[in-house]
Parts: sequence; structure tokens; C-alpha cells
Amino acid sequence: MPASSETSAPDLVLDGCTKRFHTAGREVVTALDHVDLSVEPGTFVSIIGSNGAGKSTMLSLIAGSLLADEGRILVRDHDVTTMPSWKRIRRVSRVRQNPQDNMVSTLTIEENFALALAGKKGRFALRRTSSSTVREIAAEVLRPLGMGLEDRMSTVSGSLSGGQRQAIAVAMASLGSPAVMLLDEHVAALDPNSAARVNEVTERIVRDQQITALMVTHDMGHALTHADRLLMMHQGRIVLDFEGSDLTGLTVRDLQQRFVRLSGGTLSDAAILSAEGETRA
Repeated sequence: MPASSETSAPDLVLDGCTKRFHTAGREVVTALDHVDLSVEPGTFVSIIGSNGAGKSTMLSLIAGSLLADEGRILVRDHDVTTMPSWKRIRRVSRVRQNPQDNMVSTLTIEENFALALAGKKGRFALRRTSSSTVREIAAEVLRPLGMGLEDRMSTVSGSLSGGQRQAIAVAMASLGSPAVMLLDEHVAALDPNSAARVNEVTERIVRDQQITALMVTHDMGHALTHADRLLMMHQGRIVLDFEGSDLTGLTVRDLQQRFVRLSGGTLSDAAILSAEGETRA
């Protein structure tokens, strides 16, 4: 469960955030439309919605890989609105959908951790961090995963399975206890068994370290069962926001019907609808 908000400021605040893109035909498309969002410390947020709803755009604005056209972004009361992604990395970490985007395939597990640690310091020093130090830090976060990866530090990352790489990516993203972890469909490219394992690993890491997490997902069953808060987006806006007791008893059919009433749209993504029978206990 999220940490108490009585004595803590929100870990993340979006205040009127808007992002527009220009198409090849010079048409202006609003991908994110004056979004307001406040997330309390330690909250696990699932974000759902049809393709093009603005989910990944919102995560990109938080990460700094895109800058907002309007609005402000605060991370633990720090205004990061105009801050580039490399300056946010100590506060905001991100795990992307494709395992190849989260690790350098030609480097070993140890070398990938060395890069991640350098990034958390906000600089890439010419002098390498001690190998023993890197191994100790890596082993500390890998051992609880129960996958034996702490004994394979010299393994080239490209030889690992997608599930193993994504589990390592989540572990690396947790280094330095970031304020916010962004999970951008991070299990979508995995087979069902690997996806379930990585979801389990992710929740264990996030809960143990009490990291505020925003997870874009098409797995409605997982979103309903494990999230503290569930957001549904449509046309660049948050159209549904459930948390706490509001999530109890919800089904995918409930969400679909409410979504249609509020937005006039439909959730046609087969991956979303495939979990229709799932209910939050």
C-alpha cells in the first residue's frame, strides 16, 4: 500500500501538462491535453487506454525525453519541467517495452550495472567504478529476484532471455531509490510465463523499496488486481481515476462501460479485452 500522505508531499505532480506534435501535413495533434495528476509516495499506478490515448507521451514528459509545451512537472517538489532526461535520472527511472532498449546487449550484466550506476551519479566518469563494488551492488538487488542472475555477472546480456533482461532492467531502475519508476509496457514483448514472472519481480522491488511507480499496461487483470490506483486515458486526457476502495469489485466490463459513457470511445485493443473476466477481489 502507498505510504501515508499526511506528512509527505506528492512524489509526482503534473499541472496542466500539454504536448502537441506536428504531422507531415503540418496538422497539429494534441497527444496530451492539459493533464493534472498528483501521485502520493509509494503508490503503484496502472495506466490503461486504447492506442494513441497519450499514455507513453505522458511517461515521456515525466522522464524528460519529451518536454511539455505547457504546464509543470514536479518530482518531490523539484520542478523538472525543462530539465533534460539525463538530469532527471536520479529522480526518475524508466523501463521500456523492448529489452534491447534497457541494456547494452554486447556488454555483460556487470558492465550494464556499471553504466547504470554512472548514470545515477549524473555523469559518466572516465575512471571505472571498482568491479568489486559494482558486483556487490548488483548482487544485492539481483539476489532477491530468485533467478540466479547474481552468479552470472560475466554473462553477455544479449545471450539472456527477454524476461531475464527485463528483470535486470527493473533492478537497475531501482538503483539509488528513485522517486518515480516508469514502466512503459515493460512486459508486452514477453511470453505469458515470462511476463508473469517479471510482473512479480517488479511488484516485489517496487513494494520493498516503496517506490512510486507508473505502469502502462494492456493486462487488465494485473492492473485491477495489483494496482493501488488505476487511470484510464483517452485522447490525451485522464477520463477515469480509481483508487483504494473504488477498485474493489471492478471488472473489465465495468471499466469498458464507464469508458464508453465518459468518452464515447471504445476499448478495441484485443489485449485489453482478453482479460474481461478478471475482477479485483
